[in-house]
Amino acid sequence: MMTLVLGGGCFWCLDALYQKTRGVTDVISGYTGGHTPDPDYDSVCTGTTGHAEVVAVTFDESIIPPEVILDMFFVSHDPTTLNRQGYDVGTQYRSSMFYQDTEQKELFERAIERNQESWSNPVVTEVSRLPRFHPAEEWHNNFYAKHPEQGYCQVIINPKLAKARKYYAQWLIE
Repeated sequence: MMTLVLGGGCFWCLDALYQKTRGVTDVISGYTGGHTPDPDYDSVCTGTTGHAEVVAVTFDESIIPPEVILDMFFVSHDPTTLNRQGYDVGTQYRSSMFYQDTEQKELFERAIERNQESWSNPVVTEVSRLPRFHPAEEWHNNFYAKHPEQGYCQVIINPKLAKARKYYAQWLIE
């Protein structure tokens, strides 16, 4: 099993995608990359903690390669916008990848190079060593599955899932 910690805007979006991905065994929403010792949703939403909303995605590499997990990440958000994803604006929504070792750092750098050709603007995804991962409040986990009719899910998450299905249908469970 491998765990990758990724931030692509609101963690509900990545959570929704990876919850539906073959070989993924766990997705935990959380916060990392900031200076506040015990962040929570309200404090992170102020944009003053330095933390990004992220997901820790654990998956079986014998079922799905890490390159596919990362390519799905780049299809599911805009990695060329600094500190924003659509209407979500602030450092907490930055495109980010947090590595646990040199192997993951190199994996992330190769993924950026591979996916840059899909974007006309430069990819600004932050690649940083993973400091402490702070799990988010439980109600954030599997948010989309629990609230599919909620406005954010309908307007923001559904189009991202449709785009991921277009390119990665063979990896998704429906």
